[in-house]
Amino acid sequence: MKNIRFKAVLQLALVFGFSSLWAQQVTEKKAEVTVSKYNYQDAFGPFFYTKNGSSTRSASGQPGAEYWQNRADYTLTATLKESNNEIIGTDLITYTNNSPDAMGFVWMHLDQNLFKPDSRGAAVVPLTGSRNGAQGEVFDGGHKIKSVKVLKTIQGKTIEKEAKFVITDTRMQVFLPEELKAKGGVVKLKIDFSYLSPQEGSDRTGVLETQNGKIFTIAQWYPRMCVYDDVRGWNTNPYLGAGEFYLEYGDFDIQITAPANHMVVCAGELLNPKTVYSTLEQSRLAKAKQSDATVVIRTPEEVATLAKTATTTTKTWHYQLKNARDISWASSAAFILDGAKINLPSGKKALALSAYPVESAGNDAWGRSTEYTKTSVENYSKRWLEYTYPVAINVAGNEGGMEYPGIVFCSWESRGEDLWAVTDHEFGHNWFPMIVGSNERLFGWMDEGFNSFINTLSATDFNQGEYKNPVSDMHQLASSYTNPSLETIMSAPDNMKEGNIGVLCYAKPSSGLIILREQILGPERFDLALRTYVARWAFKHPTPDDFFRTIENVAGEDLSWFWRGWFVYNWQFDQAIQGIKYVKNDPKQGVIITIENLEKMPLPVILDIKTKSGKVDRIKLPVEVWQKNTIWSFKHPSTEEIESIILDPEHVFPDNQESNNTWNATTGVLEKDLILDSYVGDYSNNRAPIKINFTEKNGVLTVFITDYPKFPVTSIGKDLFESKRAGLKFQFNEDKTGFDMIISENQKIPFTKDQK
Repeated sequence: MKNIRFKAVLQLALVFGFSSLWAQQVTEKKAEVTVSKYNYQDAFGPFFYTKNGSSTRSASGQPGAEYWQNRADYTLTATLKESNNEIIGTDLITYTNNSPDAMGFVWMHLDQNLFKPDSRGAAVVPLTGSRNGAQGEVFDGGHKIKSVKVLKTIQGKTIEKEAKFVITDTRMQVFLPEELKAKGGVVKLKIDFSYLSPQEGSDRTGVLETQNGKIFTIAQWYPRMCVYDDVRGWNTNPYLGAGEFYLEYGDFDIQITAPANHMVVCAGELLNPKTVYSTLEQSRLAKAKQSDATVVIRTPEEVATLAKTATTTTKTWHYQLKNARDISWASSAAFILDGAKINLPSGKKALALSAYPVESAGNDAWGRSTEYTKTSVENYSKRWLEYTYPVAINVAGNEGGMEYPGIVFCSWESRGEDLWAVTDHEFGHNWFPMIVGSNERLFGWMDEGFNSFINTLSATDFNQGEYKNPVSDMHQLASSYTNPSLETIMSAPDNMKEGNIGVLCYAKPSSGLIILREQILGPERFDLALRTYVARWAFKHPTPDDFFRTIENVAGEDLSWFWRGWFVYNWQFDQAIQGIKYVKNDPKQGVIITIENLEKMPLPVILDIKTKSGKVDRIKLPVEVWQKNTIWSFKHPSTEEIESIILDPEHVFPDNQESNNTWNATTGVLEKDLILDSYVGDYSNNRAPIKINFTEKNGVLTVFITDYPKFPVTSIGKDLFESKRAGLKFQFNEDKTGFDMIISENQKIPFTKDQK
């Protein structure tokens, strides 16, 4: 229709013999005081996704028909030398290559090398210090690789062959003597290693001194396979400290040898409880597995006795963990141990355990840890996907909070609401990224942000809201979330200023998901979409696109405008009330409200309109009003004078400038509505057989020229109207009996109103 309209007006010009239809306009609209930065083509433009769906990743966001994933199974032994904090281990890896590519080498992580003084991670620690790295400790850190061998079985006999390997910072490349076949090829590697544990290893692993002995929280401790995937091939980004982990799934069999008076806790099933627990501890453990209330398994008094008992003997604890991406453990003579059963939706049971020193005991502190653990896991199991491990263990260590499959390390000093929050957060990680195995090293928000979001729901549910958080005021958070100095959410954690990680990996993506759930999709649609994402990508490797596509396809919405503004770019948001006027200047006929989007980010519109009588109407407009507009006017069918209008009254959107969100009758300007009735009618020119008809509907003056499509005109001055698209202006005389149709400065055609 647009092209027809232009053609029709052009033909009209030819009838009158004019040639300058598209000439420069006579009068330009006065410039606005505030210039909008919003561009709807930027926000709603096409091609958000840079790649189409493939055989491995569907365009709908689910794994494709030919999705593949490699596998790493581990048989591990570890011996803890308490005197010098040394771990000595053997790592037997069965690696299965399910990819379509043959391999001449494999890559592995040696994360303990972060703590070598010449590591890349050590080099990027600023003089002001960092959470990451060895935090100033000087010691002989790093993995000591004693041997790397490839194992091969020939006629029932296992042959070990030394393999060439090259270590580069926190990665090790192992060259295979025979090419590893595609689509099912298997290789076995045996690595003997040792290392000295740092005291505070990047706030993720460490050694805590207590009155009853050291607490060892052991993580990133064994050589681990890098992920080989269909997105990047080998994922070999070095461990610099801020970026976390991306690992393959498999089964673990681990035997941990520690001093005999130690309690060793590890994710997975304990296979030899009768060997390592006393008879009394076994009976208490059995009781805990059947109890909803916390049962103490090793008491503070027993801890004190054991800690004073010198021992030169050891115990070996044997655990198995199925379908996990990592395994971690803790060991100490100082551990009080308590537990309770976890009730899962299917009827299955798991076990919540807490291990902590006497310094952390008490019902206002770690005495409630098992209650927190049990409730957190039960809640997430109901909401998203059933917990998949036999135990959930909370360990008090010197970490602020760190997560691993089935086990977390939380600060021994936490208590009350702080202990609830860190416990709930770290166990939430069992869904993101332990079950949904995203690439944390590149996309920290896909675990920290998702987890921070589900924590907000869990905190509301816990114990009838005991620790319920107040709803965030997004106006107050706007400047911190969209500060121009920030990197984007999609940046890798190692590519962010350390001080920005809390906002960009945790708080901002969480708030974005809250906006998506509460204001855009609604809880029912959003929760279904997120549950579907979890189910689709459980124990797999999703990318951001897989998440975006799943939410869109399940919820049935194109959300590219939201992903762009909140995740891909660091756009700001500012909606403003630009004016109000009563229809025909009569409050009884309704009010016309004009709003404007002043910044780059679009979001839906929420307004509260309060009348003089005190009635308040909540108006919601979809984001589509900004799909092709910077300014939008709409009519509200009120029947009395307006007292006030407030944009985003509950502060659910990150509006950077609250001052333009309110209009009130006391201080606000009330515009005069232009009464169009006197312009309505038929007009003609006695020298041409053409009539022009002006009609009014909903406050819009529309022009109809004989045999041509209608087009609206806008008031741009006293008795002056314009259609920029048609290239015409209409200047009425004062008594509205006629007008000049202006084509250019020197081309005007007079029309006279027909008499009825």
